[in-house]
This record gives sequence, structure tokens and C-alpha cells, in this order.
Amino acid sequence: MRTVKEIMTTDCITATQHDNIYELAVMMKNNDIGFVPIVEGRKLLGVVTDRDLVVRGYAQKHSGSTSVTEVLTTDIETIAPSTSVDEAARIMARNQIRRLPVVENGELLGVVAIGDLAIREIFADNAGEALSHISEQENQPSAVH
Repeated sequence: MRTVKEIMTTDCITATQHDNIYELAVMMKNNDIGFVPIVEGRKLLGVVTDRDLVVRGYAQKHSGSTSVTEVLTTDIETIAPSTSVDEAARIMARNQIRRLPVVENGELLGVVAIGDLAIREIFADNAGEALSHISEQENQPSAVH
């Protein structure tokens, strides 16, 4: 049984709660990423996604100098490094998420992404199923108000 520790990305781009949303947007652009864990030292405080920047940041007319704490998601799903790849795929599918921070004793060790499951051809069926569930959720027509 493979664990997420074997496939997770450990050289994560991170930011702190002292950064602003413009700095995060530039960080995402420069590193071609859409997800940044926010840490204090190595302690995971939450995450900011590119969608968070748009929906809770710029679309709410926050300026670029607004603190990341205004768009920070703190209620996040995390997993332990000993979690099986199979279970990680199930968690991603169930929660319709593409990335899971890998945490031990509150400290960020890495991130496992849906692409990590597919690219490494580990449990490809589970990765495909997880992505299918996530994509179905995103493609559902939303109510027009």
C-alpha cells in the first residue's frame, strides 16, 4: 500500500498571513500554481486558492494590499503522511477538492494533488474517479439570481 508521503510535493510555495493578496496573485502567476498554503513557521494556518483571490478578494473590491487573512480558507481538509493514496483519492472525491495539505502535528509537510495520483499512475482509476466527481460538481448548472 502506497502512502501520500511517497508521492506528495514537499517543496511547496508558501506564504504567511503578513502577505497581501496582490503578492499571492503574483506568486501564483510566477510559479504557475493556483493554491498557496499559508503558514506560520511550518504550522499550517489555512490555504488560499486562485478562486479565493477572485471571489473573496478582487470581486469584493478588496485592493491588492488587503491581507491574505481576508481571503484565507481555514476550514480545510488535511491528511497525515501515512494516509494511503487510495484513501487520499476517496477524500478528494468525497469533498470535491483537488489538493490536500499533508500535515503532521499541525506542521505542513507537503501537498498531494489530484495530478500526483494520475501522473504517477498510482491508483489511476481512483484519481480518475476523484477528478470525475470534482468536475461533475464544477459543471453543474448554477442557479441564476
